[in-house]
Amino acid sequence: MEAESFYRGEIPLVSKGRLLLQIEDEMIARQLKARLVVVGVEIVLDGIWLQIKYSSWVQLQRCIGLVQMILTDKQMEVYEGSLLGEVKSDDYRKVTLPLSQLSLIIENPSFVKIIQEKLFQSYMQPIISSKERIITGYEFLLRPNSKVYPFVPTDLFMFAQHAGLQNMLDSQSRINAIRTGAQMLSEGMKYFINFLPSSINDPIQCLKSTFKAVEDYRVNPSDLVFEVVETEKIFDINHLRNIFQFYRQEGVKVALDDVGAGYSTYEILKQLVPDYVKIDPTLIHKCHLSERKMSDIKYLRNISQQLGIILLAEGVESAEEFAAVEPFVDLVQGFYFGKPIRNPA
Repeated sequence: MEAESFYRGEIPLVSKGRLLLQIEDEMIARQLKARLVVVGVEIVLDGIWLQIKYSSWVQLQRCIGLVQMILTDKQMEVYEGSLLGEVKSDDYRKVTLPLSQLSLIIENPSFVKIIQEKLFQSYMQPIISSKERIITGYEFLLRPNSKVYPFVPTDLFMFAQHAGLQNMLDSQSRINAIRTGAQMLSEGMKYFINFLPSSINDPIQCLKSTFKAVEDYRVNPSDLVFEVVETEKIFDINHLRNIFQFYRQEGVKVALDDVGAGYSTYEILKQLVPDYVKIDPTLIHKCHLSERKMSDIKYLRNISQQLGIILLAEGVESAEEFAAVEPFVDLVQGFYFGKPIRNPA
């Protein structure tokens, strides 16, 4: 299956167009055709392709709703389809998506528009040296740039992941952060930029646009720190190691985010040896009141010192928490020092 055209932002969010369903089972295709007639759409069955001409987005949503009612979850994953504008073309055979993903796109056009038209911006949260008490970098976080199309970042990324648009959103988020940093930060300030390993199948191809942005905006690669989100969900350590290796070949630093003190922590750090480790904010929250949390933080400090890793406490929200972690970490970040804002603190 090829879906590259979708990732280039070619999903037509139009009130009139065609929904095409690739249904291998002729009996199911005929059943769908018979049921969809009630929606009032024009339907043509062309071999394994069911072509549905819709005249409004509401009509399209009703169609996909009926398809979901008729097909099983497994069939929604197996069967594929395309969404096209009114212009006739045979290219739909090259841009099919599983119907499970296509249905999400049809049900959430505002999310698709946000991703395709890049209706977001990067906010920056300061990262402070715990000893020198100075800003050494910023984490870049995605935020809306249109009041008409607001979003919660976690919801947007979750949608993108399930709708097959994760690669596009993840890449554009990195590029946006690089551009923003180039415009607002001086050389030597670190850019902490999140990325999802699952969105990078082939580092050389998937990260081409990222490093083109680094070159275009004349950013020193050594100022970049790409951090893995959801570290606890690392399933393919070799894949992540390959991504880290590629980043480092380009002169970029790497980090693991949300690291706890679980039984696998040492092995993961030993195999990957990131440049930075960010302690899970749940460990930092009220750590000054918990011997267990302080013990875990000291454990992470010992591992980091052994492996030469810079340790960052994320989620510091009070003077008490800062006082507790200060002797054991190199960097700190959290609302106590500053919230994410549009311009550098």
